[in-house]
Amino acid sequence: MHIELDDLTRPLVHQLLREHLANMHELSPPEQVFALDLSELQSPSITFWTAWDHAQLLGCGALKELTATHGEIKSMRTPNKLRGRGAGRALLLQIIDTARLRGYDLLSLETGTHPAFLPAQRLYASAGFQVSGPFADYLENPHSLFMHRRLNASAA
Repeated sequence: MHIELDDLTRPLVHQLLREHLANMHELSPPEQVFALDLSELQSPSITFWTAWDHAQLLGCGALKELTATHGEIKSMRTPNKLRGRGAGRALLLQIIDTARLRGYDLLSLETGTHPAFLPAQRLYASAGFQVSGPFADYLENPHSLFMHRRLNASAA
């Protein structure tokens, strides 16, 4: 498996992002879906990676800069049929490492509360993320679980 920066031009990536958005809309009310579409992921504030096994796309993930010291994990996805190969963890570690290199003190994420999100919640918790309250422009709602991880031990 290898992880690479992605320019979001490949059809396989577009297909995975469509799968991701469709699944998010199946699991949460439309007003509580915060997954980004292709055009939103092309923002200069977002870095996007993909994981590959040769020509097979194993997953994707993104890091959005909220401030000079705070990043947000976005668009974490592995194809349904290819889960359990470690791509999600590898992408998460890539995002954490990049956030550290950028000097972020805090890394946050929003995920769902539907039982289908339990594997993602466990993955984040195993990487040191803790349940927190809303951040950035998010508001408390029953369909979202907010998590964060401090990257700098001296950060408040």
